[in-house]
Amino acid sequence: MRGRAWLGAALVLGAQLPALWLAAAVEVHTAKEVVAVNGTNQRLKCTFSSSSPVSQELTVTWNFLSEDLSSHEQVFYYRKEPHSPPSGRFKERVTWDGNIERHDVSIMIWNLQPSDNGTFTCQVTNRPDVYGTIGEVRLRVVQKVNFSEIHFLAVAIGSASVLMIIVVTAAIICRQRRRKARDKRMEVADTEL
Repeated sequence: MRGRAWLGAALVLGAQLPALWLAAAVEVHTAKEVVAVNGTNQRLKCTFSSSSPVSQELTVTWNFLSEDLSSHEQVFYYRKEPHSPPSGRFKERVTWDGNIERHDVSIMIWNLQPSDNGTFTCQVTNRPDVYGTIGEVRLRVVQKVNFSEIHFLAVAIGSASVLMIIVVTAAIICRQRRRKARDKRMEVADTEL
């Protein structure tokens, strides 16, 4: 009987371990996609939640995978203090923009370029919560456009207004000419009588 009780307790505990592990995991939250204009700066926001208080062992790792999958590199690292990359495409172009006490581990990327198109990952470990989700942000860097949607709308409305004025003016002129022609015919008819 004792063997069965031990086996039953082990099965119950075994069934609850995955739930306890999930409760102790770090959850990372990011925007799924960010669009930015070439040459501008962009903040990549990443926040986290942990079942444990923020510890001195907290680490944050930002990585980058290029859009064409040809390049994978570390962008930023944080442990007790921010560490910018010593080399690579983001050297001197990325800075810490987070606040650990507020569970914010965001970074700022300066002078965006088309080669920055790709996926950025944000991973946080906060011992004893080591495992958890990895946040992903897809960055799309677009070229500056001469006409924005507002400019296009303004041009369309302006063009439609000018066209309407031309049509109304043409209708008024045609009406006046018909009236003058009618009046002239009536004068000619009166003079003939």
